[in-house]
Amino acid sequence: MRRSFARVLAVAVTATVIPLSASAPATAGAVIGGHPVEISQTPWAVALSSRDRFGGTRSGQFCGGVLVARSTVLTAAHCLSEAVLGTPYERLTDLKVIAGRGDLLSKKGREIPVRQVRVNPDYDAYTNAGDFAVLTLAAPLPGSSVIRMAKAGDPAYRPGTVSTVYGWGDTTGAGDYSGTLRATRVKVLRDSVCAEAYPGSAEGTYATRSMVCAGEPSGGRDACQGDSGGPLVARGRAIGLVSWGSGCGTAGNPGVYTRISEVMRALGRNR
Repeated sequence: MRRSFARVLAVAVTATVIPLSASAPATAGAVIGGHPVEISQTPWAVALSSRDRFGGTRSGQFCGGVLVARSTVLTAAHCLSEAVLGTPYERLTDLKVIAGRGDLLSKKGREIPVRQVRVNPDYDAYTNAGDFAVLTLAAPLPGSSVIRMAKAGDPAYRPGTVSTVYGWGDTTGAGDYSGTLRATRVKVLRDSVCAEAYPGSAEGTYATRSMVCAGEPSGGRDACQGDSGGPLVARGRAIGLVSWGSGCGTAGNPGVYTRISEVMRALGRNR
């Protein structure tokens, strides 16, 4: 069955939101074919949390994000949709970003309230274009935790580049969510690979300018449900945000990521 990260996430989270069960592990896109990583080595990888909506299990995590300035986190626009949250994000009173906590069952790190949410006004939920949102934190994190963003023309976007995707999501594609941060290596693929795989349907449409194609031709390594909004990193720079795709780690269906250089352009920072 062909699946979009955004749409499968929405279905999975809505199912747990209705009873607001604190015992059910509600999450949003973890890593297929991955391995645990130390948060101290990846301090820019953060989790989005709302215990009111998703219970206390796994610290209320439902999506990922990436710290790109001391008080600024990028994530996926669809993570803030009503379909995922069960309510308009404006009504969410306990939205937080968890930093420095690789193990969601621990008390390590910091939970910082989100002071402002800016969802890309040009986000198209049908095509998945423009799938990003900007979160402003109520308190800054250390500058050493910030990752650089790759501008347009950066060699990190070149096909064949080895990149790494991070997240706390499903590790098998069967609802086995990770309690610890995991990562897996995937290759940046030619745009034509994703254009052929996703020419346009109810799942989405691959757009060369605003998206990045990454995965393995034979499958086996990929982002999955619960990793949404998390970072794709290459050459020490953030190049993408987990956005959508068909299945998790299936051959011929690479992952599609929001292109960071396009986010920078939209924010007037691609200079």
